Amino acid sequence: MDRRYALQLLPLFEQDLNCAVDYIAIELKNPDAALKLIDDVEAAIQRRLQNPEAFEVYRSRRQREHPYYRIGVGNYNVFYVVIGDVMEVRRLLYSGRDWMRMI
Repeated sequence: MDRRYALQLLPLFEQDLNCAVDYIAIELKNPDAALKLIDDVEAAIQRRLQNPEAFEVYRSRRQREHPYYRIGVGNYNVFYVVIGDVMEVRRLLYSGRDWMRMI
């Protein structure tokens, strides 16, 4: 029996993505790369949505009610949890940052 998952994007994830896209498009003056980031993140999330719990749990420093999972997308990491039948995408963080402290 196939289990279907709903997708929920938290506002903090959307803010992270918007900041990354703005930085790439405006500061780095590379709007094509910014659009590619959006496409790559969306594709990675859609692929993972098919079976989000089939991957290794991200080992966080904090004790959590719902374990975090990580998707690597280029220089970024997408973090999500699974709550029942919902894949809740929480953060998009640049790999060069101290993201371990941010989640």
